[in-house]
Amino acid sequence: MCYPGHCRLLLELPAIINKAYIYKALCYDENGRPLLCSDLFVNLVSSGELMPFEVRHERAGPSMPCSLYDSIHIDLVYSLHCQCPRILQRWAERRRHWPSTDIVQKVVSLGAYVSPVGFKGSEYRRVEWRICFNTGENELVSNLNNIQVYMYVILKMVVKDVLKPVKKEISSYTVKNIVLWLAEKNSQTLFHEGSLLYWVHRGLGKLKTAILTERLSYYMIPKRNLMAACGLNGEQKRTWVATINDMMNEGSKLILRLPKIRRAILSHPEPLMWYSMKRVELELLDLKIMNREQVMHQNMVDNESDPMLLALNRRKDEILREVQERMGCEGCRANDLEAIYNMMLM
Repeated sequence: MCYPGHCRLLLELPAIINKAYIYKALCYDENGRPLLCSDLFVNLVSSGELMPFEVRHERAGPSMPCSLYDSIHIDLVYSLHCQCPRILQRWAERRRHWPSTDIVQKVVSLGAYVSPVGFKGSEYRRVEWRICFNTGENELVSNLNNIQVYMYVILKMVVKDVLKPVKKEISSYTVKNIVLWLAEKNSQTLFHEGSLLYWVHRGLGKLKTAILTERLSYYMIPKRNLMAACGLNGEQKRTWVATINDMMNEGSKLILRLPKIRRAILSHPEPLMWYSMKRVELELLDLKIMNREQVMHQNMVDNESDPMLLALNRRKDEILREVQERMGCEGCRANDLEAIYNMMLM
């Protein structure tokens, strides 16, 4: 048995596979059955030839981080598309306020992926794979309303700039799941312009509970605990809980703890939320582009002729030009779109 949200990939039937590393990553379980080893798979697919100006870093879970030109940092995650109809059907049948029925069906139609990383506490972690829903989760995040997106941005800043985890005991993924649960379980009319601080407070409360109890259910597979084997120690837990309590007691002043927002409030208060929205949309576009390119590569399709990929890249270019135009209106010189992109996401 695997931990919830994880699996082992058994080779049921022989097949002609044009990827040599698939065969090289096969091993055998305790019953002599061939299965695809997640550790071997990552090591083999990441051992290919380096691109110009590419530097590869130490593996982090399923991710192979790398840098290009010393300034562009990328987390490469190799995954396999799969079908998990029962898991997705259970998710779709939940009673909810959000998302709408058509978005639920779209998420179901996007299917699932398995990424090469096992559960940290499992004796079989080197051969296990994690079930994930990258494209579906991207679709969900892109359907959050403005207040939910602002809450997501602020809570991510709290984790990164205030709590500052060293070993990813909590992460932006933790925050994303908190936001998705809050969106599903509450009427969308409650997320209005005057409620942002209330929802940030609720989000901080959920984050504090997750740290205290070391429990947070994965939004797509509730039986999977995202805080299991997270590596939190007692002192760290007490420090983070005390910090979050202080922030919750500070009311609106908690925003001033966030360096990026504090600087923006002091210098350019009005464009802050506009810029945050553009940055989040740019992050989502990058994820969608990477997912699309991966699917096309697997299907050996020419990238340049794909209408979806062209539309995604066109929207990305539009965002960068909008930011460029606004910077120009405010007296900033920024002619290089690549420099603006790096400045927004680095």
